[in-house]
Amino acid sequence: MTAGLSYLLGRLALVEERVRALVALRKPLDPAPNDAFRGLFLTPAAVESLLAGRPVGVPDELAGKLAEVEAAGDAMEADGTTPRLRGLIRSFGLTDLDVEILLIAVAPDLDARFEQLYGYLNDDVSRRRATPRLALDLLAIPSADAGARARFDISAPLIAGGLIELEDPARPFLTRAIRVPDQVTAYLIGGYATEPALHDLVLPSPLVVYSELENSTEQLIRVLRPGQPVYLREKPGSAAKGLAATAFAKLGLGVLSLDLARLPADVDAVSFARTTARHARLRSAGVLAAPVESIRPDVLRALTVAPVPVVLIGTPTWDPSWSAVVPAVLDAPSLTASQSATLWHAMLPPESTTSDLDAAAETATFRLDVDQIARTAEAAGTRAALDGVLVNGEILRAGARSQNGAGLERLSRRIIPAVSWEDLVLPDDQLDRLRELAIRARHREQVIRGWGMRPGGGRGAGVSALFTGESGTGKTLSAEVIARELGVDLYVVDLATVIDKYIGETEKNLERIFTEATGVNGVLLFDEADAIFGKRSDVQDARDRYANVEVAYLLQRMESFDGLAILTTNLRANLDDAFSRRLDMVVHFAQPDEDQRLLLWDRCLGNAVPRDPSLDLSVLAGAFDLAGGDIRSAVVTAAYYAAAAGRAVTMADLITAVDHEYTKLGRLPPSPGVR
Repeated sequence: MTAGLSYLLGRLALVEERVRALVALRKPLDPAPNDAFRGLFLTPAAVESLLAGRPVGVPDELAGKLAEVEAAGDAMEADGTTPRLRGLIRSFGLTDLDVEILLIAVAPDLDARFEQLYGYLNDDVSRRRATPRLALDLLAIPSADAGARARFDISAPLIAGGLIELEDPARPFLTRAIRVPDQVTAYLIGGYATEPALHDLVLPSPLVVYSELENSTEQLIRVLRPGQPVYLREKPGSAAKGLAATAFAKLGLGVLSLDLARLPADVDAVSFARTTARHARLRSAGVLAAPVESIRPDVLRALTVAPVPVVLIGTPTWDPSWSAVVPAVLDAPSLTASQSATLWHAMLPPESTTSDLDAAAETATFRLDVDQIARTAEAAGTRAALDGVLVNGEILRAGARSQNGAGLERLSRRIIPAVSWEDLVLPDDQLDRLRELAIRARHREQVIRGWGMRPGGGRGAGVSALFTGESGTGKTLSAEVIARELGVDLYVVDLATVIDKYIGETEKNLERIFTEATGVNGVLLFDEADAIFGKRSDVQDARDRYANVEVAYLLQRMESFDGLAILTTNLRANLDDAFSRRLDMVVHFAQPDEDQRLLLWDRCLGNAVPRDPSLDLSVLAGAFDLAGGDIRSAVVTAAYYAAAAGRAVTMADLITAVDHEYTKLGRLPPSPGVR
């Protein structure tokens, strides 16, 4: 038996003494001690006994024994062991009367004998828990004592702290059953029990990062205390959870991390907050709850007044109407490159990675927070173990991509890049511009935020580019190559999910896309962007006015976007001129010349497609003025002809396919002389 448990049992022994005394006091006055149906109905003798009155309760003659038990408890604490009951008394601010009520209520959960004894004392064999009347009788307190009854008020420590619950609200106050939650009972005897209401919400404790967030941690510690919630506004790549976990650890507290997105919609706000606070207090922990935007305001209000240190995390600006308590509002800092490097080194032991792996450099384009870095390292380690290899750059980037949520996929089409720079056939100056775009995207955090190169105006740290040129000149393929270079996925916005005929709906759809994209490490591609980023016009009617409002909104939203956005258009002149100022780069894709077309024919055919010896790609490159996309389509068509005939691709197959491409384009086919 542990020392703490012996202290609890010593206090329960005093409860047993009170019960024995009250039973002895009542037994001579029992009108029907041998009645098999006692407690199920009232006999005339029982009625007479009730009307004659009975003693109030047991006189308090146990002070000496209580002093002995408390002296033993003092000795335990002197030896460095604090009994759980004493810890609970201090944490919940219980009075001596509260403690006695709690012990009386918990007795049947620890010793089955008390069930039968309480049934006898309650004059009801079916009611085997303590009641307020029984507790007051055992403590020799009159039932009409207002101060004693107040200990059962919803604002008193026992009820407000969730240590006891009064059941059967329809019954008179004195005969309501007092129940001690299993979690409290388990704590008192030295263990812990799962909170059913929190079972699906509790997350693993975030990673504690002392040295990396020293300054921000000290700032948070200065304001973090029970009754004073803190709101951390986070952004992609921030260290909000790690910052909160570090502050709790420095205060000697554990972390109760809750995923509020999993909270049932119909949850009772007061009950949830009470359960959360009890769980945290029993474990000497602070509450870390996120994201606040996913819960009802009444739940948020209840959490802000919980009597434990509470850190709330979310992305929106704090709304004063969310709570009567004014929280301390802080912007969570973003991880710097050096902080990320330190975390990667801690998460990926050198023996688990290839010798040339620079994890921070490989993931420089990803905006990962502390938890995401830990999960990325775990995902990469699992993947490497499955493949029987060490973690390399490709595996690490795949692990980082796995941290992206699925929200953006519901609004766009996700493409896992499968092409590289070698697949692009473009002039050198265009390739240089595309490589520059990749450099901007990779180092935007350092240049824009770290060096402050884009101050004021509410502008984000995003990078935006416009690809112009005719269809098939390689705009979408180039976006995919850049995504591959950055190690992220490409998300192509489906205009069918964006454009809406109803006023204001298009902006809402785009806002959802931008919001989801901000939290996703990827390249956002608006194909055929002139459909939604078109020029503003003179206002002739209401539709023109709202169309102009729509474009103006898009101009502002593009400027505040924090990610990498690429717009493509066939007609540069169709885009509003104001976009030019907001775009970081404009890359024009011209029609390929003859040399480039020859490379395109060769690369589109590839090495796997069998070629007829008579195939002369230089003739095709010189005779047919086609873009890369058209050439690819022609090659695929010719490959089908060859596969159907069971032979290699011939010149005739390709020329026939080219004829079809010219027809699709609405252009005249080449003259017979060049066929």
